Amino acid sequence: MCILARYHRLPSSLALLILLVACTMGCIQSIACKPRIRRENIVVYEVSASIDQCPTIIEENSPIVLRYKTPYFRASAGVVMPPVPRNETWVVGWIQACTQMEFYNTYGDIGMSSWELPELREGRVKAISDSDGVSYPWYGNTTETVTLTGPTSKPSRLTVSMNDNFYPSVTWAVPISNSNTPMLTHITRDQSFITWLVAMNSVTKERIVLQTVRWRMRVDIAVDPDMPLGSRASLVGRPYQEQPHILNYQEPIPPNALGRPNANDAQVLMWRPRRGAPLVVIPPK
Repeated sequence: MCILARYHRLPSSLALLILLVACTMGCIQSIACKPRIRRENIVVYEVSASIDQCPTIIEENSPIVLRYKTPYFRASAGVVMPPVPRNETWVVGWIQACTQMEFYNTYGDIGMSSWELPELREGRVKAISDSDGVSYPWYGNTTETVTLTGPTSKPSRLTVSMNDNFYPSVTWAVPISNSNTPMLTHITRDQSFITWLVAMNSVTKERIVLQTVRWRMRVDIAVDPDMPLGSRASLVGRPYQEQPHILNYQEPIPPNALGRPNANDAQVLMWRPRRGAPLVVIPPK
């Protein structure tokens, strides 16, 4: 109103033009004072995702359990973040979720044990967090994330990396039996994950997905329980894992991928006999 009063003697069209320019300049100055972190201002480079080209290692050192160690999934990326405004903190890092799991240990014609994620198996959720159980929603808090606290006066160059593999134990004997007689005949595991590279505002929880990776790990082990310890188990099927897929589009992160419970706490060990009702051996945490 003051601006219009100042230019009341000018033609109305000219006064309106001056008013629009003044308002526009004010908006530009406001934006300059309060810059926002946007996807188009973030540079992602040298993204890599791979699974080591080596077979799963089987360990038969214990008379109680067989252990196997899969090759590692590894992901790494370089990121250049724009200057972070005052009173803002941004975290850049990896978030991972399990989207599918089949994990069966067969004991001849007696039955099988299986690690299961009930909500995922029943289709109630699309994914379950694979966080370390402490650093939600992040996969971890060492090399997996970098924190930037504003104000920063210039762009920040950073690198974040992560790795993951399986190293479980499977009992030679039926898990609900008091006998120690080896009965294990087969191990099958097929598990799928989505891994996201994300920039997140720690206060507002605004998330910017920078990269999406899909990967899968499969294990197929045949066991002859009648053989002596050390020569019972062998890999069958493909010896090497399919390599991860770095997507050329970004998938949204489902809510269950961001908080509790993580996959380790949500999983349950079931005993499914050939005849009779299934039994919960280890309930979810």
